[in-house]
Amino acid sequence: MLARTRALPGRMSRVSHSPSASSNGSRDRSVPPRIAIVAASPRIIGGHAVQAQRLIARWREEGTIDAWLVPIDPEPPAPLAPALRVKYLRTVITQLCYWPSLVRELRHADVVHVFSASYTSFLLAPLPAFLVGKLLGKPVIVNYRSGEAPDHLRRSRLARAVLRRSDMNVVPSRFLAEVFARFGLTARIVPNTIDLSVFKYRERVPLRPHLLSTRNFEGLYNVACTLRAFARVQQRYPEATLTLVGSGSEGERLERLAVELGLRNVIFAGSVPSGEIHHRYRDADIYVQTPSIDNMPGSVLEAFASGLPVVSTNVGGVPAILTDGVHGRLAANDDDEAVADRILMLLERPDYARQLARAALETCRAYEWASVRGQWLDAYAAVTRRREAPVPARV
Repeated sequence: MLARTRALPGRMSRVSHSPSASSNGSRDRSVPPRIAIVAASPRIIGGHAVQAQRLIARWREEGTIDAWLVPIDPEPPAPLAPALRVKYLRTVITQLCYWPSLVRELRHADVVHVFSASYTSFLLAPLPAFLVGKLLGKPVIVNYRSGEAPDHLRRSRLARAVLRRSDMNVVPSRFLAEVFARFGLTARIVPNTIDLSVFKYRERVPLRPHLLSTRNFEGLYNVACTLRAFARVQQRYPEATLTLVGSGSEGERLERLAVELGLRNVIFAGSVPSGEIHHRYRDADIYVQTPSIDNMPGSVLEAFASGLPVVSTNVGGVPAILTDGVHGRLAANDDDEAVADRILMLLERPDYARQLARAALETCRAYEWASVRGQWLDAYAAVTRRREAPVPARV
């Protein structure tokens, strides 16, 4: 796990004594661009935190960018920590800590890179970062990553206004870029990145009925459909296992459903830190997910990199990274019978399953750091140039 950058000793003195702007206001090209990445901390298990950690770690390794995390969930002073257990009070305390941290941190940045979800999360995390960044005169990149974009943008005039006024919108998939276009919004595509040195490819010989899902227990991920599909698989393969990695508001309901379905060998593994999740992929043989709403799930890329054949519902941005019958198998939304049929097909045709897994691995090359880093450098340079460009004099 990455340590929070701002907790490193001496960080503030180094920043304050290494300005990237010259006396005439232009940026000193000898100093690496400073990027404040506003995102969830590692304490929040999820795709945003994982991708933010990977970006920061890579920039640190090569020194091209001076990047640090500005967490949307800052730790409050110790006396207030117990209050975080109270739902609505937790939100108030987090916001009281978050806004001042934005003012302290963003003033040192050349570019503000804001990870964005939707609905209430949009109001509580990216919106404050956008406003503070603009007040400080910083270029702001909104990195919108929610599969709920179609409904969110339709409902929220405020979200559409913010995205029109950002210096750049970046999305990780063609699916989201097309959604943005429907609302007259422009977006640049920069995909998620994956570390192939961590997720080791292994062909499954033999292919066992050992299933894995790593989606959190929230309604949009519809893990209940995965359980119903597994019930059908277990009728054919009584020894089949299913490991569910995740947590969320539907956890208790899903555990009850597993009992009601009479399932055996279902492991509720809870949340697993990003630095350990590759072990779960290593130990499984087939990856299954059944979201009703999705964007560009990093979990599918992790399964690809690990050699697991993938079965998923055909929703959102999933078909943009997984072509049915080429890189894995797709089924209709919430159709547990179709999901089970595709899992059973893989188990009964293991050579075909391995063929899909090999083809899926090849697609991962586009998501390696060597491919993605230049796209982020171009994005940062573009918004910086735009801010530095001289304003033409009026005639």
